[in-house]
Amino acid sequence: MKRAGDDRRPSEPGDAAAQQTAPEAMPAVDSRLIVREEGFRGYVGEFRRKLRSGELGSLPVVIAVIIIWTVFGSLDSAFLSAQNLSDLSQQIVGTGMIAVGIVFVLLLGEIDLSVGSVSGLCAAIFAVLNVINGMNEWLALLVALAGGAAVGLIHGFFFAKVGVPAFVVTLAGNLAWNGLMLQVLGTSGTVNIPGDSIVAELYSTIFESPAAAYVTAAVGVGLFLLASLLDARRRQAARVPSRPLAEIVLRTVVIAAIAFASAYILNQYQGLPLALLIFLVLLVVLDFVLRRTRYGRQIFAVGGNIEGARRAGISVPFVRMSVFTIAGTMAAVGGLFLAGQIQSASQTSGGGNLLMNVIAAAVIGGTSLFGGRGSVWSALLGALVIGSIQSGMNIMGVSNAVQFMITGSVLLAAVVVDSLSRRSQKAAGRA
Repeated sequence: MKRAGDDRRPSEPGDAAAQQTAPEAMPAVDSRLIVREEGFRGYVGEFRRKLRSGELGSLPVVIAVIIIWTVFGSLDSAFLSAQNLSDLSQQIVGTGMIAVGIVFVLLLGEIDLSVGSVSGLCAAIFAVLNVINGMNEWLALLVALAGGAAVGLIHGFFFAKVGVPAFVVTLAGNLAWNGLMLQVLGTSGTVNIPGDSIVAELYSTIFESPAAAYVTAAVGVGLFLLASLLDARRRQAARVPSRPLAEIVLRTVVIAAIAFASAYILNQYQGLPLALLIFLVLLVVLDFVLRRTRYGRQIFAVGGNIEGARRAGISVPFVRMSVFTIAGTMAAVGGLFLAGQIQSASQTSGGGNLLMNVIAAAVIGGTSLFGGRGSVWSALLGALVIGSIQSGMNIMGVSNAVQFMITGSVLLAAVVVDSLSRRSQKAAGRA
């Protein structure tokens, strides 16, 4: 009597060999291991592959900065002077701060059109509470920041809970908060901020000692090296690919060259601006939040695939509301720095081309409009591009009309690069 299973196909001579070789036919090898084993040749090949697949990273904006500085430096040597570059490092802080909030929103694949009005409103709140009503300046500063966070939370609530599109919510907010700013300022329309106010000093204070800039550069390089070594050790302990020591050292040398060259240039004029230092510290903290925390990974997950994030157990409404709260808070911070720059809050605060500049800074810096790809350092790089263009054209006496057209063209070029990059990644199966 035939037992169950006896009707199986008789084994053939090649079956045993096939079973032995099958597991070895397609070994699971991480491509990064192959690249690092091949040395310099492997890195060149990997770089070419990334270019073909559209993984450009910060390369376009770095090239743009080099071209802009080369062109304006050749047209007028004053552009590359220590004074102009030092002034530029201060002038981009306000716009850059607001752009950081826009980066968070863009990572979700959304947009916030209210950050300009929110920045003006928070500057007006501080000025009226401190200058007109005599409130303690630190308390007035905290109230202004809380106001920005509250506005962002309101936007996030209507977007995440009620289901109103972010474009509509923030467009309505752009009008509403601008009107509230005018109401807060009252009939005077302008409130001058004293030069010894905390807001003015945060922008104008400069550490004149050369040691300040060099120590800051050394600390930054040291933290980068320490973080890289700890990350490599953690990956090795988890038995996943990690950067070899030679690559870590090379990256550290490049960062050190940039940091100490910047410190040298700043010291050739006055020294290290406090505003720039605050901006860099904030970028480091927020970069850690985005890349090294669970919350940061949730933001990328929601921006990359909202349905997948929801099925993975991520609270999508919480992420959305928190991101818009961050955007509102950063708009307040940037608005206060802009108010400290001109030492006043007026009916024009947060207006003009500020909104377009902060969105352009985030996009030009490399943050994708389609969500799920970007970095807070995009705000710095993008603001540097926008600020460099404006500074160079101001030195050359170019009219505002031409400046607007050139800035718009650069923004369009950045969006085109982003779109082509995304298309290349889809073709390569990486998006």
